[in-house]
Amino acid sequence: MPRTERLTPEDAWVLQREKAVAWLRCVFALVAVAVIQINPDRIEHFPTLSVYSMGSFLLYSLVNAELTRRGKLGSPVIGFLTTSLDVVWIGLIVFSTGGSQTPFFFYYSFPVITASVRWGLKGSIPVALVGVAIYGVIRLTLAAEGKDTPIGIDTILIRSLYLLLLAGIFGYISEFEKRQNQKLLALSKTAAQAAAMQERRRIMFELHDGILQSLATMILRLEGCRGRLSKTQTELAEEIESAENLTRASMKEIRQFLAGKDTPIASGTLIDKLREEARFLQEGLGLDVILESEPESLTLPAIIERETYYILREALTNVTRHSHASRVEIRLEQTNGTLRGSLTDDGVGFNQNNINNETGLGLTGMRERINKIGGELFIESAPGCGTKVSFVVPPAASADLPS
Repeated sequence: MPRTERLTPEDAWVLQREKAVAWLRCVFALVAVAVIQINPDRIEHFPTLSVYSMGSFLLYSLVNAELTRRGKLGSPVIGFLTTSLDVVWIGLIVFSTGGSQTPFFFYYSFPVITASVRWGLKGSIPVALVGVAIYGVIRLTLAAEGKDTPIGIDTILIRSLYLLLLAGIFGYISEFEKRQNQKLLALSKTAAQAAAMQERRRIMFELHDGILQSLATMILRLEGCRGRLSKTQTELAEEIESAENLTRASMKEIRQFLAGKDTPIASGTLIDKLREEARFLQEGLGLDVILESEPESLTLPAIIERETYYILREALTNVTRHSHASRVEIRLEQTNGTLRGSLTDDGVGFNQNNINNETGLGLTGMRERINKIGGELFIESAPGCGTKVSFVVPPAASADLPS
């Protein structure tokens, strides 16, 4: 299914910058063609090369603008490649339209501007030096062949200084703008965190006066019921005590969430906790649960262990609520640092075409958790054919996370 990715503010700014550069390139290309139409004498030395260089530059500019509009371009590698092509093409245009006497010397400013926008001074200055070098080579080459009247060295120096000064100004402005954008993004993030904390406090008071008090009352009533049981009803007393402990654990998780803390699970206990879930489903609901792990003891960073547990627990919850399954298989495998997991049931399944219309938080929460640890989540299902939820966490993701 196609998915629309939401751009971060920084990515959106980069995309807008690349669109502006692409359309500016189109303007340069169109102006060059128009100038030659007005004054054809400019291409009398190398007419074929002039037509080819300008025509291909215009075509390249239009294609680049369209791809940028669609969001297909924008990586650092593509930026380096397009800047290099700009320098080469403009060198050809300058060479074929009069060499050092060309009216298109100003075109060297275009790759200088684009390099400054992308990389600041460390991009604009090298590109300006390359432009100056190419311009000097063209002047010496055409003068040696007698096809161009050499202009004075003072003019060469002035034009070179102009290009380097332009590179310095635009490079400095670009770096200043990037620093300001970073400050604004940092302030925006801080404001968002403050707003989230304020909202968390509001929810905390509402939950404290509602759900948490209800859970506390439930614990007291369960304790009262357990106290009135006879000694022969040991099994029922243990079940009630288990419900008390689960309620206490739920209250603790809610409080930790409201305090902005991750809910920890003891390191190395992922399989044990999944076995507890499986035992409850088997004894309480009669569900046949198979749990397999390879190796039997997994070595995972704490955050991956925690998120994996909650992903599988959410998947088990969906099974008990919606699937009407009789059998569930949970498999975990860790090979060369890569963690693979899956949960398969034999329930009623669902139509995946309606997956984007889901209104609950289950699948959304699972996706957010797997994205948090740098993994990928896959869902396979069809009406009457059960459901399989699987995920992969590569070694690179594990290496970047705290152990």
